[in-house]
Amino acid sequence: MITLIAAIAHNNALGKDNDLIWHLPADLIRFRKTTTGHHIIMGRNTYESIGKPLPNRTTVIITRNPNYKAEGCVVVNSIAAALEVAKGDASPFIIGGAQIYKEAITLVDQLDITEVHHEFEADAFFPEIDLTIWKETKRERFEADEKNKYAYSFVSYTKRA
Repeated sequence: MITLIAAIAHNNALGKDNDLIWHLPADLIRFRKTTTGHHIIMGRNTYESIGKPLPNRTTVIITRNPNYKAEGCVVVNSIAAALEVAKGDASPFIIGGAQIYKEAITLVDQLDITEVHHEFEADAFFPEIDLTIWKETKRERFEADEKNKYAYSFVSYTKRA
């Protein structure tokens, strides 16, 4: 079961200048809890924005640079190679960025989305979720609070048969 996991704004914004635009501690907690113990697959820019391998996960980086090295990570040159590396994991996660999401969205079984109920100026966007392909299976909405500046929803989608 390959899952694409992302936090996106109403206008499908993901980030700007290779960084997140918002800070939602609840989303970060959920991300850590959901992905711990699994392979996390990401593009080089996403990895460099994080800056290090995340604890208790196998970090797989996709890059076209054949000489790229990152200590404690597996480096590959395609999504197919990344999925091959993660084949022993029953639930690997694709965690970004925009180009990787665009290429991988047709290859995954589920989408695990945090919808941030706000619009942001961005330069990286999530691909449109085609509801003829994806079925929403779960939604939990949360209002903004003292820790989370924006209202948000955790939304799960599965691929239609």
